[in-house]
Amino acid sequence: MLSILSIVACSQKAQPQKPHFLWIDAAANFPSYANDADSIARDCKRIAAMGFTDIVVDVRPTSGDVLFRSSVAPEMKKIPAWFPSGELGFRERSADFDYLATFIKAGHDAGLRVHAGVNMMVGGWKSGDGFKVGMVFDHPERKDWCAVDLLPDGTLVNQADNNNTVGGRFLDPANPEVQEFLLTMLGEVASYEGLDGIVMDRCRYDDYAMDAGYTENGYAAFSRFLGHEPERWPVFTEPGHIFLDKDPDELETKWLTFRCKVIHDFVEKAVEKVHSTSPKVKLGVYVGAWFSEYYRSGVNWTSPSYPLAEKEPTFAWATKEYQETGFADLVDFMILGAYCSSDSIHGDKEKTMEGFARLGRQRLCGDVPFYSGPDLGNEPGFRDGGKGDLIPEIIRTMDENADGLFMFDLCHIRMFDYWDSFKK
Repeated sequence: MLSILSIVACSQKAQPQKPHFLWIDAAANFPSYANDADSIARDCKRIAAMGFTDIVVDVRPTSGDVLFRSSVAPEMKKIPAWFPSGELGFRERSADFDYLATFIKAGHDAGLRVHAGVNMMVGGWKSGDGFKVGMVFDHPERKDWCAVDLLPDGTLVNQADNNNTVGGRFLDPANPEVQEFLLTMLGEVASYEGLDGIVMDRCRYDDYAMDAGYTENGYAAFSRFLGHEPERWPVFTEPGHIFLDKDPDELETKWLTFRCKVIHDFVEKAVEKVHSTSPKVKLGVYVGAWFSEYYRSGVNWTSPSYPLAEKEPTFAWATKEYQETGFADLVDFMILGAYCSSDSIHGDKEKTMEGFARLGRQRLCGDVPFYSGPDLGNEPGFRDGGKGDLIPEIIRTMDENADGLFMFDLCHIRMFDYWDSFKK
């Protein structure tokens, strides 16, 4: 007969470890992996030994070029990077091994589940020094796929032609050709033998303006959504209108709702594409946990049953139509980036890791499992390293408040020598 202590011990052993995800950014880790398959195999074993169960391998960075076999997306052979000299240049890839397939094999050999991270609504990158890379620059026929910027003088300009902004070049989510291209690409990724999942990143409009989307395709689709042409265009007439400083009027509310519906409907198509290609491959999405600001990105990642206007002061204007654009019930899992300073682990509000996770659980209404955690290198307090002693507490906090852990990024673990901090 089993003793009470034996029964307790058995029940404790039966508790499975929650999933722990580690992101592997393409650009930041390019020097280590672009030309070295042995390094991939070695580090996968090391990652598993740290207690991670899952890796997300970025195979389409913001340039839009890819690190997998594709018939539609250009292969990535170079990526901009800062060198020790302080100069900006290109890291080159000369190897021809299949980057994604190599990670799948190495990850599985180490006991890890492997997910492909795919940046979606982007297709180019421009630095402050004038470096341009990516498909909208290298393939002129795709320039018309770009989003537009509303300039201070009130004119609209294709992002590929806007030399005043630095960073990723966004695509127009309302463009049918863009959607078809991305869906074909997702099908190609899903067909990889042994792949466990796909995580869509930047499946959104440009973060930095609620006016993102003023393309010809956007106008036509918005007109269909309204049932007539909009009475003004652009809808938000102040260039660079990043945040709401007042309740939106009826047309502005319709515009915010329309953009979220475009993303919702695309996510629905993406789920169908991936699952019809390979039913075993799970489709997830990365979003920032700071939902109170996410209207500016054209994304409603909550459950469609979550009462937005009632629960969220920022969304007092949100209609039932806006609420229904929530897509948490569509995807297989969600990663919430709980990005905040190193001294903000605990709390019950946004801008703390614990608060981000607790609010995430409330907003998702149990529709989908979610994994959450910090950026270990780019937020205040983390930028100079030396925070390894915080990692066990971060892990405990995320495991208690989310369905598992997410960490960004492997490059920071390497840079600050945090390898052993995850084993404590």
